[in-house]
Amino acid sequence: MEYVTQIIDPPPSRNQLLWDGVRALRKPKLEGAPTLPKERLVRSAVELSAAGIAAYGRTCGFRREQGVPLSYPHVLAFPLHLMLLTRPSFPYPASGMVHLANRIRQHQRLEEGQALRLEVYCERWVAHPKGQALSIATRAYSAGALVWESDSLYLRRDVAAPVGEPWSDGLPLETEGLARTQRWVLPADLGRRFAKVSGDYNPIHTSVIGARLFGFRRAIAHGMWTLGRALAAQQPPGGLETAEAHCDFKLPIFLPGQVALWNAPVTGPRREFEVRNLAGDKPHMRGLFIWTAR
Repeated sequence: MEYVTQIIDPPPSRNQLLWDGVRALRKPKLEGAPTLPKERLVRSAVELSAAGIAAYGRTCGFRREQGVPLSYPHVLAFPLHLMLLTRPSFPYPASGMVHLANRIRQHQRLEEGQALRLEVYCERWVAHPKGQALSIATRAYSAGALVWESDSLYLRRDVAAPVGEPWSDGLPLETEGLARTQRWVLPADLGRRFAKVSGDYNPIHTSVIGARLFGFRRAIAHGMWTLGRALAAQQPPGGLETAEAHCDFKLPIFLPGQVALWNAPVTGPRREFEVRNLAGDKPHMRGLFIWTAR
C-alpha cells in the first residue's frame, strides 16, 4: 500500500487532541467496506528524555537501573495513534475503539538522550469475531536503522461482515502452572496519572462520569499501564539489548482496585504471565516477555 507521509512537528497539544476526539464522535454512516487510511504520520526526532522516562517509570514502577522501559516508546507515539483514529479518513468514531492486543519488538539497545524517528500508520484490517479490528503499526528508527516496533490491535465492536484476514493471533499460554507473585493496589487517580505521561486522556480512564457514558460503572485502568506495570515487575536491571513483549487485553480493571501478577516457572530470560483479579479466577491481561540483557 502506498502511504502519504506527513511530518507532525510540533506535535499536537492535549487540547487539540481532545477537540479532535470530540469532533470524531460522529462519522457518516459507512456504505460498503471500510477503506484503510493512507496517511503515515511521522515525528522526525523524538528524544528519549531522562525526565520523560523517569515520570513514566514512577507511574508504572520501573527503576532507573532497568534502563529504558521496553514499553516507553509506545507512549511517545500514542498521540499519532489518536491523530489517525480521529481523522476524517478513518471510517469509525474513535470513541469506543477497544485496545485488544499489543506486540512489541526491540531490535537494538535504547539509551537516554537518543533521538528516534517515529512512524505510525494503519497497517491492515482484521476480521474479528466481535467486529472490525485494525492493526496500527509504530516503527522507531535511529540513524536509519529500525530499533523498535509495535503493532497495536484495536476493535470496533458490532460491525457486520468485517473485512481483512481472520483474527487468529491470540497469545497461547498454559495457565495451569501459573502462581501469584505480586499484588498491586491501584488508586482511584491512576488513570489521570497515567494520562499525564501517555497522552491518553480517554474519559473512560480519567473520569467516573466519562466511564459511565461508555458503559463502565467506574473508570478503568489503561491497558498500556497494565502492560508497563507487568514489564516493570520483570525487566532485569542493566537495560535490554533486544526484547519482545506480546500481550492480549482481557477484562477491564476498575479503579480503585487490586489485582495480582501471576507467573509461570522461570525459564531463563523468558516470562509467561497474567494479570488477574485478586481472587485469581479472572484474567485482565495475558502476556509473554522475552529478552536479552547486557
